[in-house]
Amino acid sequence: MSKFVICGNKKLKGEVEVQGAKNAATPILAASVLLSGKTVLENTPNILDVERMKTILRKIGAAVASDTEKHTVKLNSAGVKSWNLNFPEAVKIRSSLLLLGPLLARFGKVKIPYPGGCRIGARSLDTHLDGLRALGAAVKYADNHYFLTADKLQGAEIVLDEFSVTATENIMMAACFARGRTIVKLAACEPHVQDLARFLNQAGAKIAGAGTHTLIIDGIKKLNGARYKIIPDMIEAGTLIIAGLATGGSVKVKNMNPADLDIFLKKLKEMGARLAIGKNYVQTFPSPPLSGIKIQTLPYPGFPTDLQAPFSVLMTQARGESAIHDPMYEGRLKYLEELAKMGASVKILNSHQAKITGPAKLAGKEITSLDLRAGATLILAGLIASGKSIIHRAEEIDRGYERIEEKLAALGADIRRF
Repeated sequence: MSKFVICGNKKLKGEVEVQGAKNAATPILAASVLLSGKTVLENTPNILDVERMKTILRKIGAAVASDTEKHTVKLNSAGVKSWNLNFPEAVKIRSSLLLLGPLLARFGKVKIPYPGGCRIGARSLDTHLDGLRALGAAVKYADNHYFLTADKLQGAEIVLDEFSVTATENIMMAACFARGRTIVKLAACEPHVQDLARFLNQAGAKIAGAGTHTLIIDGIKKLNGARYKIIPDMIEAGTLIIAGLATGGSVKVKNMNPADLDIFLKKLKEMGARLAIGKNYVQTFPSPPLSGIKIQTLPYPGFPTDLQAPFSVLMTQARGESAIHDPMYEGRLKYLEELAKMGASVKILNSHQAKITGPAKLAGKEITSLDLRAGATLILAGLIASGKSIIHRAEEIDRGYERIEEKLAALGADIRRF
């Protein structure tokens, strides 16, 4: 296992470009199984979860070629013959779940092991399975595998139990080949859900309502190959903005869509952060002492749960008490125990709520990445801590951030990978 070593207390300065969105790339890669002909994806991030998804696609028969320098992936799913995902890569990433809908639609059956991903509490598949059942699928579970079959998928009106991103995406993809019209109510509307819908529509799908909580999908018989550019990663953008503010630096985060982060940027301003916001960038400036704040994560366009942990680093430096409420996942606050080791004043009230009192002087420690976003949070903490921080399990961070140590080093951070 690799690790990051950071010597903190260095102001960041310069410009940095945001990678393609992890949470858009993985469902779009999964959706390529539905397409006839060649597909070219631009702005694809070179991250571990994307590499694992490409490996899964190769194992079921897809032709996949990557140009990592150009961030381009070429795919042809004509050779896909297998509907059985019973191999290690499918267990390692939760994104493998996104192949449920496409393989069921293509083959009328799919077998998948219970997927992995971030350890942030229970994450039920009920919403996925209920939606696919409504389209006509039969579901069996045995030996930690799900086996779904359907003679013919039939359009239906589906009301989701929650604003589940991956369930919305799975149902959207399966419904493309269902007979008739599918209406999905209480659908998730995150930017990456919208990006998947745009990709499918470019390939010939008939999906309306993306960006709202009601999707209308008219089934078709064929999707064609497409060339498509994946949107920028709003979570990496937010992480880099926090890095600039936390270190008291001047950092211009480019190739992003600030509108995707409206509530995040609003909360930063409420704390007293100095920002310049352009059409496709956010510039941070050295700011006066920040003030404590309360945040609650919500489905988009609410505060993103994936930025809750990184945001907490700013809270450790803000004057007074800050509060976090993350009702979405009960295991997402465990990283605060690692921040406490560094000197942060935190109080975990329950599995969903915590309070942070600042400002606190953080000191470098030997700490461990518990999951993807927690790992990025520890990097941020290491950037502002005195002394040396050693962050184990760097591969957790590699799942969603491309060359993060190189990007931060280019801005002046003292960070190395071992």
